Amino acid sequence: MVSQPAHSSDLALRGPSSVVSSRHSRRHGRGRSHAGGSSYIPQNEFPVFTHTGDVEILVKAGSQSNRYMLHRLILTQCSGFFEASTSQEWSRASNEGGGELARIGEDSGGDSTRREVKKRWRYELDAGVSNDDIPMLVQKENTSASLFGAPDAGPPPVRSKPPTSNPSFFRSVANLTLTSHAPPPGPTISQEDQDLLNDYDNLFRIFYNYAPVLDPIDIATAYIQCKALLTLADLYDALTVVGPRIDHHLLQFQSRLWKQIAKYPSSYLKLGYMAQSKTIFQEALIHVVGAWPMGERHIRHQLPDSVLEIIEDKVEDLADMVGKIEGRLFRLTLTTSRGERVTPQNSYLDWLVVSLFRQWVAENTSPPPPPMPRSQQSRNSSGHHSRNNTNSTGQNSMQLSPIPPPSASSSQPFAPNIGRVYRILGTLPSNYLNHDECKRFLKLSPDIYSRESLKKFERRLDDVRAMAREIVRPLMRSSLLGEGSNTSYLVCSKIDDPRDFPWLEVSG
Repeated sequence: MVSQPAHSSDLALRGPSSVVSSRHSRRHGRGRSHAGGSSYIPQNEFPVFTHTGDVEILVKAGSQSNRYMLHRLILTQCSGFFEASTSQEWSRASNEGGGELARIGEDSGGDSTRREVKKRWRYELDAGVSNDDIPMLVQKENTSASLFGAPDAGPPPVRSKPPTSNPSFFRSVANLTLTSHAPPPGPTISQEDQDLLNDYDNLFRIFYNYAPVLDPIDIATAYIQCKALLTLADLYDALTVVGPRIDHHLLQFQSRLWKQIAKYPSSYLKLGYMAQSKTIFQEALIHVVGAWPMGERHIRHQLPDSVLEIIEDKVEDLADMVGKIEGRLFRLTLTTSRGERVTPQNSYLDWLVVSLFRQWVAENTSPPPPPMPRSQQSRNSSGHHSRNNTNSTGQNSMQLSPIPPPSASSSQPFAPNIGRVYRILGTLPSNYLNHDECKRFLKLSPDIYSRESLKKFERRLDDVRAMAREIVRPLMRSSLLGEGSNTSYLVCSKIDDPRDFPWLEVSG
C-alpha cells in the first residue's frame, strides 16, 4: 500500500515499457471526423472520458481487457497510490517533459501557434513473474501527443509499441471510442480473471461515486466480493473511500448479516476493520471476546496489534466482571426468620439448600480435574481403595448433573462452558437442580427426609435461584444487534468507546 511518496520507491523498480497516448481536440461542436469516413461522437463519460481524462488505465486478465480514461484529480483524491505515483517526485510523466510546448502548423504553412501539451499518465496491470505475485498496476512511459489524439510522428520505441500495420494497434486506437467494456470475440476467460476485472471495475466505479456491482441476495457471495474489493482497495491505499460502500451494502442484509457474523466472527472482524465499519466491527468483536481464545491463532495472523490489544483488554474486562459475580454467587446465603445467616446449627435444612447450590456452581464453573494417574486407575478398576459411589452408611451418593456441552449441530463454535452456566442461572423458569435431584439429595439424610421437608427444601431453593438471577443479570445483557441468547459464551461486552475502534483518531 502506497501512502507517502517516500515509500513508493517500488514504482521505479518496475521494468520500463512504452505507451501510446493521445491528445484530443477541444473543439467539440464541429462533429466531423478528422480521419475521414463517417463521423462519431467520442465518449466522455465513465469509464472513458475521451475529452477530459488524463490517466489511461489498461486492466487485462486472460483474454479480456478493460480500458479506462480517468482523471488524475479524482484518482489522487481517492487513492494514495495514485497520489504518490503521479506526484512531481515520482511521476514519470512529470519527468519526461509532458508540459513542453508543441508546435502545430496552420493550414497556410506560414505561421505557427504554440500550445501546451496536456500531461498524460498510463498504467497497465502487471501480473508479475510468478503465480504468487499479486497483480499490480504499473506506470508506463508516457509520450507527447498531437492535438487530435494521433501519435506524433517519430521513430517507434524499442519495446511494447507495435508498428502501425499491426492489427492489434488499430484495435487499441479504436478502443478510444468504445462506449462499453464488451470483450471482443475470443476464448472465454476463467472465473478468477473475470473476478479480477470486476474488482477493478468496482474500484473505479466507487471512485466516481457509482454503486459497486455486488450480490444483493446471497450474503456468502457478497462477503467474498466485498473481501476481494477491500483487499484491492488496501493495495491502492483507498480503504477510506471503498469502506463506506462495503459497509452500506452489507448492512442491507440485516438479520442475515448478524447470523453470518455469529458463525464467522473472526472473518467479519477483519472485514469490519478494513471497511472501517463500526457496526460490523462491533458485532464481530463482541463474539470474538466472548468466545476467546477460540479463533486466536487466526486473528493474530490476520489483524494488526492494535486490534489484538483491544481484544485482550475486553477479555480482561469480561473476566473481571465474571470474577466479581462468581464471588457474589459463592457468598449467596439464606437467612433465618431472625435475620441470621443459616448454619447447620440454626437451620440445617436451609443450610443444605445453600450447600447444594454452591456445589452445583462449583462443579459447573471450575475446570475439570486432572486425569487420574494410571496406577490409581488400575487400583480403582480392581476394586481397591474405592467406595464405588457408596457412602459410609451404604447409601448411594449423589452426583449433580453437569451442564450438557453444546450439541454437535450447534452453529456456534465450541467455547468454555462458563457462558452457558450463567445463562442457565439467569433464565426463568430455572432448569437446574430439578425436583428429582432435590429428592435424591435430601434422601442422603434419611432422618430429615419427608414429603413436607422436600417441599420446604424446594421453596427455599427457589429463593436462592431468584437471588442468583439478580446477581448474574449484568452478564445476561446482550450488546449484540442480532440474536445472542443461543450462544455458548457471554455477549455482554460493551464496545462503545472511540478507543475501541482502532481507525478512529482519538484526541488527547
